[in-house]
Amino acid sequence: MQKNGRSYYDYKNHICIDVDAKFIRSCNITPASVHDSKVFTDLLDTENSSKDVYADSAYRSNDHLEYLKAHSFREHIQRKGCRNKALTYKESKGNLTRSRIRSRVEHIFGVQAMMMGNTILRNIGIVRATTKIYLRNLAYNLSLFSLLSQNS
Repeated sequence: MQKNGRSYYDYKNHICIDVDAKFIRSCNITPASVHDSKVFTDLLDTENSSKDVYADSAYRSNDHLEYLKAHSFREHIQRKGCRNKALTYKESKGNLTRSRIRSRVEHIFGVQAMMMGNTILRNIGIVRATTKIYLRNLAYNLSLFSLLSQNS
């Protein structure tokens, strides 16, 4: 993947969470060069108790919107303005409402960074990276479960 002309050789942790409990329901690990929208349908769970799908604007495409409709999901994907066409007031307010739910995902990544010290993996190969990221996701779920069981 390249950003500002500089190459990065990393991996991405794509997650599907339970919004109420903040548990990671499923995840998919890809090289950084794979666009986020390529794993969108892999993360969706038809057995999930909620049919609401909150996602970043990178996931908005006609194909994805048709897929969501065909599988009875309720779409809450961020809208993105263009250079010559800004978002309307209603679209901006909708993005604000959706971002309150979506921020829970960022909270998970923040907690993982605090627990592990950083988010950088120093290893070679997607198999090793996948194993480490899966273990981080599992450790997050276990720590959250232990906190929830102590409080109840």
